[in-house]
Amino acid sequence: MTLKQRPCSRLTGVPRLVLAPALPSVLALALAGCAVGPDFERPQAPVADRYGAEPAPAQTTATAVRGGEAQTFLAKPVDARWWTAFGSPKLDALVEQALNASPTLASAQAALRIAEENARARGGALLPSVDAAFSPSRQKIDTGSFGNPGGGGVIYSLFNASVNVSYGLDIWGGTRRGVEASQAAAETAAYQLEATYQTLIANLVTSAVETAEQRALLVGQEMIVADQERLLTITERQHEIGSIGRNELLAAQSSIASERAKLQPLRLALTRAQNQLAVYAGRLPSEAAASQFELSELTVPQAVPLSLPSELVRQRPDVLAAEARLHEAAANVGVATANLLPQISLTASFGTQSSIFENLFTGNIWSIGGSVLQPLFRGGELTANRRAAIARFDQARADYRQTVILAFQNVADTLRALEIDADTLNADHAAAAAAEARLRLVERQHQLGAASYLALLDAQQAWTRTRAAQVISLATRMQDTAALFQALGGGWMQRDPAQPMPQVQATAAP
Repeated sequence: MTLKQRPCSRLTGVPRLVLAPALPSVLALALAGCAVGPDFERPQAPVADRYGAEPAPAQTTATAVRGGEAQTFLAKPVDARWWTAFGSPKLDALVEQALNASPTLASAQAALRIAEENARARGGALLPSVDAAFSPSRQKIDTGSFGNPGGGGVIYSLFNASVNVSYGLDIWGGTRRGVEASQAAAETAAYQLEATYQTLIANLVTSAVETAEQRALLVGQEMIVADQERLLTITERQHEIGSIGRNELLAAQSSIASERAKLQPLRLALTRAQNQLAVYAGRLPSEAAASQFELSELTVPQAVPLSLPSELVRQRPDVLAAEARLHEAAANVGVATANLLPQISLTASFGTQSSIFENLFTGNIWSIGGSVLQPLFRGGELTANRRAAIARFDQARADYRQTVILAFQNVADTLRALEIDADTLNADHAAAAAAEARLRLVERQHQLGAASYLALLDAQQAWTRTRAAQVISLATRMQDTAALFQALGGGWMQRDPAQPMPQVQATAAP
């Protein structure tokens, strides 16, 4: 968007001195609700018929293994509770628990409350301020200063009670633009809260998948170690009776030591994944054991929503937050412009004054006044502030554009990743099946003495690598699916307004 000025913004060139004869015109402008500065207009959505260089596939490759079902991309909105598509009641319960306990959410919710209260506070400037005052005092005066030589001093009390009213006429709309900016800041905080919700949920899902992945890798490695321990026992017996040489025995001992060494890094990776999952859920790491996941408990969503590219900018909370920041910057240009123009304020006071408290309310005093303040020389401060506000608007506009571009890249990357994930899983499954068939064949040959132990170790290591690759590709597919849900906005706009997201209970102040 560009800085389109309201008609009254042409008043920026009025003379710096506003004379009394111009007051009726000024009041008329105030009543007309004129506001200098640009009127915000929502940026147009990008004109694009696809996210990446190539159109998204209708569906991905299918593999005859659990989790290898083809994924179909449908033109429909993301469900508000998209994480339930993974078919895990345990995961659903963990997400709900995290939404009620995460300190990250509590911080974002507090930031929204701060922004909302700041907007309400700034809105108070649109109304007159009314103050009640009571000021008792004890005074001594010299009567000689009043033409009474030798009269000496007089001590008396003075009581004053009054109601004071002041109101700044928002002639140029600077106050209204300030309120507009504060409201836009509150909108930014609201969208940032939604982004925090979706980021937390996506992190929970991907961390749950990671714990299941690390557990599967660890269990698989423990099975390999157990098999090699069994083979080592057999090899040791064969060496004792002289049927094999020392070379094969040393190879077996070296192989099992190598496989045992792989267990500790896998255990560490599992521990870290569990601890991270506990942190995302708002728990202590000591409570990580409460959330144990297996890959068999999770399903790959088959019907994946894919909204139109033109709708993405209205669905992603980070894009909407950037738009709100752009709105705030536009309003602040109006505030800086209004500060260059005359500021008119009205004041009134009504009260009573007496030297005897009992007679305080027997009479009254009042005053009515006004003031006009026109900046004449501020060393270039006000004009520099306006130029800075315009520069911040330009910055916010560039930031918005960059956020939109990154949003499209995010979706395009994830769509391509899902396509490749399906092909990778298919290839890894074929490789694992072939490696397992070869391993079983070599095992039978080894039992019959037709294959050496080294050949058996080679076949077993090949099956180990392909099996681990299949586990990793399946987990990656699940994590990239969660990333696509998040990249499309997380479905928060589909949520029933009557059932808002849970609010984390604020801790009591110390």
